[in-house]
Amino acid sequence: MEIQALIESAERGSYGPVHLLVGSERLFIDRAVAALRRASVGEGDPWNEEIFQAKTASAARIVDAARTLPMMGRARFVLVRGLHELPDKEHERLIAYMTSPVDSSCLVLTADKLDGRGKLIKLAKQRDYLCEVQALKPAAMRSFIAGEARRRKLRVEDAAIAALVDAIGTDLPSLDDAIERLSLYVGPGQPIDVSAVEACVTRVRVESIWALVDAVSARDRRTALKAAASLLDDREPPLRILSLLSRQLRMLGRARQALDLGATPEAAASAAGAPPFKARELAGAARRLDIKKLSHAFRVLCEADLVQKGGKCPPDVALEAAILALTGE
Repeated sequence: MEIQALIESAERGSYGPVHLLVGSERLFIDRAVAALRRASVGEGDPWNEEIFQAKTASAARIVDAARTLPMMGRARFVLVRGLHELPDKEHERLIAYMTSPVDSSCLVLTADKLDGRGKLIKLAKQRDYLCEVQALKPAAMRSFIAGEARRRKLRVEDAAIAALVDAIGTDLPSLDDAIERLSLYVGPGQPIDVSAVEACVTRVRVESIWALVDAVSARDRRTALKAAASLLDDREPPLRILSLLSRQLRMLGRARQALDLGATPEAAASAAGAPPFKARELAGAARRLDIKKLSHAFRVLCEADLVQKGGKCPPDVALEAAILALTGE
């Protein structure tokens, strides 16, 4: 079962005796755990809820908790976090329980990753207990933001979605938090636009970071330095500017790869996770940067990052030096 289907099923009050959630996308896993808790024991029922950290627990304790009858309730909720840290020798007891679980408990196991060849995960697949939570690709960020806005009965403009991705990247919890703050900022029924994002979420001006990227791709030193100065004037930390520049260059790399395979500018923008209205601008910049130039750019940015974090020179000086290196012949 896919994670969103599991969440929606649990929100309707449905749950199984065992759920194994595997993946590192914490936002979706935490939502699934919360929905399964509400479905099985509701809110605020400490008598019928137990939480274990696999690193410090044993399979015997976990199974005993799952087999315990609920106290003045219809079910028990048993959560085990970090199953990947449970020693393999402990798996057999869990496997035995999963073969014949009790209906009066909802056992939820979470893990960052598990060996797909192991008996436990194979059994979970056979019995439909497994839900693998895949990290969203950059191209899916726009749909995620639009979906989160709809959940809150908000409308978010395309340019504002692009601004959010530019400002925050692909960190889903941070994006979710930003959308929540924006919903409070604009008020019920009001659209979220770029000005709201800039006022509420970040000081980064989207135009400036794109101008910087475009100037770097064109080796236009004067324009690149001017764009960087504009961001610095807005009190944007130099290290963050480097991070944004690096992320945008990765986007150009994905777009260049798609273009080389014959994609249209619009399709290349989608593959790179860029907004459609940036398609032609992105394609133009991507065509100016071949793999050799991109490799050089990432080496420069990596060195600048180390210099800034190591305190070897003032951050703004390190940023300027990186831009000079990026736009040099």
